[in-house]
Amino acid sequence: MKHTISVLVENQFGTFNRVVTMFSGKGFNVHSLSIGETENPEISRMTIVTEGDDKIIEQVVKQLNRLIDTIKVVDLTGQSRVERELALITVYYQKGTRVEITNVANIFRGNIVDINNKTITLEITGPPEKIDAAVNVLEPYGIKEVARSGTVALKRGEQLKHDLVTQ
Repeated sequence: MKHTISVLVENQFGTFNRVVTMFSGKGFNVHSLSIGETENPEISRMTIVTEGDDKIIEQVVKQLNRLIDTIKVVDLTGQSRVERELALITVYYQKGTRVEITNVANIFRGNIVDINNKTITLEITGPPEKIDAAVNVLEPYGIKEVARSGTVALKRGEQLKHDLVTQ
């Protein structure tokens, strides 16, 4: 089962490398990893999507907590959360399919960010399942390439308020 893990870390040189080294050294697989500064420039949030049974995920969380730069680790799986991913999808088109591809972009609330005489590039954001669905619909047109950002996730607001009250 896939798990989405949020990790707050100190925004310092080498932090990212220590996390990646821990995953590769322990043989844990990473489906996606996104990292960026939080509202505090001294802290970064990593969103890691990995797969494993409860025992493996428990070990992942323990290993992440042991890293020197780790502030907080939360397994968001099973919790109410907001997840988003960005994808750039370049699709081949001909005269007759350009309008169809544009309609697909509109259905997925995507934007056309580049077009030339052979390809059209779409930008689509949303939950990973939405990105998967868009790729599946666009596949018959001939996908040239896809770039995906990886998942970013946060607990839903109601839970954050509850967490602040109980701390």
